[in-house]
Amino acid sequence: MQISARGDYAVRATLELAVAYPATVSAQALADAQDLPRKFLEAVLADLRRSGVVHAVRGAEGGYVLTAPPTEITIGMVLRAVDGPLAGVRGHRPEQTSYTGTSTHLPQLWVAVRAAVREVVDEVSLAEVAAGELPERIRQLTAGPDAWQPR
Repeated sequence: MQISARGDYAVRATLELAVAYPATVSAQALADAQDLPRKFLEAVLADLRRSGVVHAVRGAEGGYVLTAPPTEITIGMVLRAVDGPLAGVRGHRPEQTSYTGTSTHLPQLWVAVRAAVREVVDEVSLAEVAAGELPERIRQLTAGPDAWQPR
């Protein structure tokens, strides 16, 4: 799975909103807190607003606020809001792929990859990441000897 800049920025901004919840935070404050380019962040925040993850508040005390408590918003929800489906094969959903010959069973693998990604990002909430309290099963995934090795 490749995390896009949009996805990375969206998660980082929503983590800032999680810590501030239920207060509103301006786009400039979010950009400053995470050292993000404000204009690009504003486009990401617009996607998050359209998807219902954040709410925009106008006015002098305006800014952005999560639409639900941080315990109820998963990392997967945030990533889907800005990037769409979590796993794709040449722009298609894994279950939409079809192959012949020796590759006939490849769609099953692609669906399994998507399921594995979902098991991580849909299990972890913004609150858990912000607090540094990842679920035990997720922490175990990072504890393996090869987990931190680039491949």
